[in-house]
Amino acid sequence: MANRSPTGFLRPTAFERILNRLFGALVGRGFGLGHNYLLQVRGRKSGRMYSAPVNLLELDERLYLVCPRGRAQWVRNAEATGRVLLKKRTIREFTLSTLPDEQKPAILKEYLDRFKTTVQRYFPINAGSPPAAFIPYMALYPVFELRPTREQR
Repeated sequence: MANRSPTGFLRPTAFERILNRLFGALVGRGFGLGHNYLLQVRGRKSGRMYSAPVNLLELDERLYLVCPRGRAQWVRNAEATGRVLLKKRTIREFTLSTLPDEQKPAILKEYLDRFKTTVQRYFPINAGSPPAAFIPYMALYPVFELRPTREQR
């Protein structure tokens, strides 16, 4: 796992930024796997809409967003606005709530186990590790529970 910034964010390389833009464009048009979405969030300072491809975790009829890179800009914007849009052919709006630390290990384990091909490199422990192995790293990974507000377009 690469070094994180003092804020806990793992900055993408130039190549990763290009891939994210391309993949985000495809996902926003309805391509990708069932868990791939284009997250859109309003900038907390600029008011501009920003986008990032994400993996949506559905578990026990609940929806979760995890940022494996840490406190990315979309995380800080989402925390400030309390809302995000998820796009895949249609756009759905969600309110979000930050998960308490005691609930994070089970969600982080499930997230890593399901999406290990694309996110293993962001975790210092291997997929298949028990939930207790995530406890020392909980603060590095923002986890949100999503609740739909309304259907759009």
